[in-house]
Amino acid sequence: MNLFNGTAATAARQNAPVTCRPHCAACCIAPSISSPIPGMPGGKPAGVRCIQLDNHSRCRLFGQPERPPVCVSLRPGPDLCGSDTQDALAILTRLETATRPQARTHG
Repeated sequence: MNLFNGTAATAARQNAPVTCRPHCAACCIAPSISSPIPGMPGGKPAGVRCIQLDNHSRCRLFGQPERPPVCVSLRPGPDLCGSDTQDALAILTRLETATRPQARTHG
């Protein structure tokens, strides 16, 4: 089953409370963000902690218009968050790898 589009994952997500796990921030570390972020005008590479995370791993831009659309689109749920932070980092890293544009070969 496709981890991100499967009906079971969708059903689980719809029934899960939409709250972040305290001190997780996996969605602010694992994925790359191509759009500008205050303090990161070139975006954020995959695997790099976002500069907008505070000391409690909470987003300083949450609810602000400067928050990138990709960040707004991420919703906590079992299909992205897994059972703990390490699980979330692994899931999001796999998603990042699977959706990374392929390098073009010239020939």
